[in-house]
Parts: sequence; structure tokens; C-alpha cells
Amino acid sequence: MNSGLINAIIAYIMWGVLPLYWKLFENVPAGEILSHRVVWSFVFMGIFVAVQRRWSDMKRILTSRSTLLSLTVSGLLIAINWLIFIWAVNNGHVVETSLGYYLNPLLNVLLAVVFLHEKPNRGQWLAIAIAGVAVLIIAIDYGRFPWVAISLAVSFGLYGLAKKKIKQDASVGLFSETAVVLPVALGYWIYLAVVGKATAWTLPAPMFFELLLSGVVTALPLLFFARAAARMSLSTLGFVQYIGPTIMLILSVFVFKETVSPVLLVGFALIWTALIVYAAASIRATRLAKVS
Repeated sequence: MNSGLINAIIAYIMWGVLPLYWKLFENVPAGEILSHRVVWSFVFMGIFVAVQRRWSDMKRILTSRSTLLSLTVSGLLIAINWLIFIWAVNNGHVVETSLGYYLNPLLNVLLAVVFLHEKPNRGQWLAIAIAGVAVLIIAIDYGRFPWVAISLAVSFGLYGLAKKKIKQDASVGLFSETAVVLPVALGYWIYLAVVGKATAWTLPAPMFFELLLSGVVTALPLLFFARAAARMSLSTLGFVQYIGPTIMLILSVFVFKETVSPVLLVGFALIWTALIVYAAASIRATRLAKVS
């Protein structure tokens, strides 16, 4: 549990500051950034798996239809999440991305109850209720249907569920996921070259090198997340996730100068109250379990 918590905190801090990185490429279309993200993640993870000499694990994946199908689904889900996130950051919707990842823990609890048969205690249900009210307040104050937030929450929530279902080493699993969407990314490269709309290849050398690093930037937090998912309950993992969107919210206000209303701040305060209640309830449940 402690190891899982440390991995989760590291992953969510990395994801929280990620908008700063994607803002470097705001003049590059989101789809093109995604294609580079997939290709360079595949290259980085291929090197990582080769250094670990995990090719035997790759062979087992290729011979298991169920594992291959699960990794295909998780690969498509995370690619969809990446595309929406990149587009939102580079089109002035960082606050809404933050809302999406605040929604995600609530969805995680629902998925955990329905599919993994996890049973939150009364204190945890209270925290979920408080967070639910907060998210409702935020959504109403936002003034329109937050499709970016909903899409991010659903895609990443289902991805987290898929990672709980897949019994596979984190590095091998991530390499397989990027391999699934690699043909689509390469096909998009070819399409852009044919129609003469490739933007990334015309970037200045220093900026193109920064784009190459998207493989590392993408893979590292996912590796930490996969290790956390293997060691923690999905519902608890979801509540630790509040670290990421809180950092995004701070960036949206103080760095990207997006407008945040007083009602929105109240909603975020309620969410942090829910996090404290959830943590206290979880700690109490753990102590009672040890005593009994």
C-alpha cells in the first residue's frame, strides 16, 4: 500500500505539471502532437523493455488473445485521453481538464463498486457525496456541458479499470499499448506528408528535440501509475488523483491566466474537504482491521 501510494503521488504530480510541457507546442495541431507522442513513447518503451530483457513477456502477450484484447482496449482508451487533453490545454481549457480529473475519482469509485466489488465504508461514502456535490456546483457554474471534462474522466476511468484487470508488468503493458496505436500514428504521419500539412518536422531543432522527449514525458507517469494501480484499490487510487487536477487548477490561474469564479473555488474547497474525509475514513478502517 505504501509503495503504491508513493508511485501514485509521483504519477499525479507529473501529470499535474504536464500542461506546461504541451503548451510549448500550441501551434502544432493536437492530432499531430498525439501521433508524435505515440511514436516516441513506443520507441522509449521499446528501449526500456529491451534493457530489461522482457521479450519473453511480449511473446506471452502475443499468444494470449484475452491479454492482447485487453491491452488493445487500454491502448485505445489512453490514446483518446491524450488527444482530448492535448487539444484542451492548447485551446485554453485547462480549468476544464482540471474538472475532468476531479470527476474521475468519483467515476473510479463507481467502477470499483460495479466491476471490482469494492465496498466503501460510511465515511468514504460521505466523502464521495461531498465531492459529488462539489462537482455538481462546479459544472453548473461552468455554464455549459463540460464535454472535455466528461470525456477525460470517462476515458481515464475506464483506462484505470482496464489496468486493474490486466495482470502484466507495467513496462511491458505500456509498450504493448503504444504498439497497438502505433500503426494509426504512423498512418497519420503519412497522411500529413501526402497533403503537405506536417507541422512538427518544420519546428526549430531545439523545439523538435523537446517533442522527441514526449515519449519520456508520457511513459514515466504511466509507469508509476501502473505500479500504483497494481498495489492500491481503485477507489483509493482515484482520491489520490486530486493532486494532479489541483496542480492544473493552480497553473490555469497563475500561469495561463484563465478565469476562475468564486463559486468554482468553493467547489474545489469542498472537493479537498472530501479528500480529507476520505483519507481519515480509510485510515480508521485500516486501524480497525489491524485491531480485529
